[in-house]
Amino acid sequence: MAVEEVEGLPEDIYTTPINLAHITSIAQRLSQPDEQPTLTNSLYPIHKHLLVKRSLRCKECEHNLSKPEFNPASIKFKIQLVALHYVPELRILSIPNLYYQKESVVLLSLINPLEEMTNVTLLSCEEADPEDTESTAKIVVPSQELILSARDDAAEYDEGDSVTDFKDDPEVVIFRKANKISFVVKVTPMKAVGDVKIAFKMKYNYKNITTPLGSKEEKETPILLLEHHVDVNLGQVIPS
Repeated sequence: MAVEEVEGLPEDIYTTPINLAHITSIAQRLSQPDEQPTLTNSLYPIHKHLLVKRSLRCKECEHNLSKPEFNPASIKFKIQLVALHYVPELRILSIPNLYYQKESVVLLSLINPLEEMTNVTLLSCEEADPEDTESTAKIVVPSQELILSARDDAAEYDEGDSVTDFKDDPEVVIFRKANKISFVVKVTPMKAVGDVKIAFKMKYNYKNITTPLGSKEEKETPILLLEHHVDVNLGQVIPS
């Protein structure tokens, strides 16, 4: 409500040092629009919205993918089958200056989250691939299969070099340690302006280590080959 007379400022407004820790933020003031306090000691407790635990099932096989414990004080899960724990993790290690229609070497890395050895194969997308809709550069992926060692939590604290029998091509695999490797891909931007985006397929072997409930027979688990489409944004192209 608009008024003609406004309260005057206190006399010590220009002499008292300001302590920002005692002043409320915009979000804190908007959370209490009726009062909009300026000092933190004038804030009132705000109730928290109810949070519930939910389980998630696969839409095709109806198996549980995520199921929390019934204890409301526990944050653990009885079943937690998220892709982050099974799909090899791809990271960008180094990106050089990317020029229009000039081939550059980009260093990527793969991390195996499983406690079993994983074989990864990278494939280029076909021209009529319906999933390849955002790529703006050509990519040359390694032709050989990339072998990832099993994840070993104790290996992270091992200061010595691990002896391996992998016969890696030194021009492709630059670095290998424990369950991590770094490798080289060649990228050629095909657009003079905008972000450099690459796309490829990642195929890897997967073994289901979980057993369905109520199953008493011990059967040999088959090894499956899974394939995912991967899009990577390498940043802005540099005008030549």
